[in-house]
Amino acid sequence: MNAGETQRAPWIVGVSGASGTPYAAAVLRALLDAGEAVDLVVSRASRLTLLDETGISFRDAHWQEDLREWLARGADGKPGTFEVDVSGVRYWGAGDLAAGPSSGSYPAQGMLIVPASTACVAGVALGLSKDLLQRAASVTLKERRPLVVAVRETPLNGQTLRHLVALDDAGASVVPASPAFYAGATHIQDLVDFVAGRVLDAAGVGHGLYRRWKGELGGGAAGR
Repeated sequence: MNAGETQRAPWIVGVSGASGTPYAAAVLRALLDAGEAVDLVVSRASRLTLLDETGISFRDAHWQEDLREWLARGADGKPGTFEVDVSGVRYWGAGDLAAGPSSGSYPAQGMLIVPASTACVAGVALGLSKDLLQRAASVTLKERRPLVVAVRETPLNGQTLRHLVALDDAGASVVPASPAFYAGATHIQDLVDFVAGRVLDAAGVGHGLYRRWKGELGGGAAGR
């Protein structure tokens, strides 16, 4: 790197196989809107969920085209809702354990797992590193970087709850994909954006995805 040249330090975004691909899309759009660099890891299971929820096939050889189509889609499934520039994204295959994010020496600001399945939660909590998503999360923890886990499952059994406590003990922020209604939501996208905003809050990334509480009762209803 030449003197004066700024080193790229991305946020790693891992997408696991849980239902909730609109949450991941909202987080990715907000990071890019904020001018943040993004390294994307899409698990094999999440490709099936993405296909089921959106009809989009995410292909390694055409990831930019598929990502652009995915991020342009609204939470209601309507295509072409958003205009997105994906030039700030670097994609790594889930099976590529030699990828940059697999090493602690790779510069990164932290990692967001959105949505996080219970299988993903277990793998990260136990340090299994069975794929790049889990390995990158383990690296994030050992390097003491922010790790935000947006778990999307209900009900939660005792085993998963113990795994979540283990992640909290290790320094991760556990953010359930639980929309709130005080922000005056009038559309499904508003509920999705609230969860995405709370994920970014936990990571310390600025955004304008939802109306924040100001201590005034009735503010959400007044905004409708």
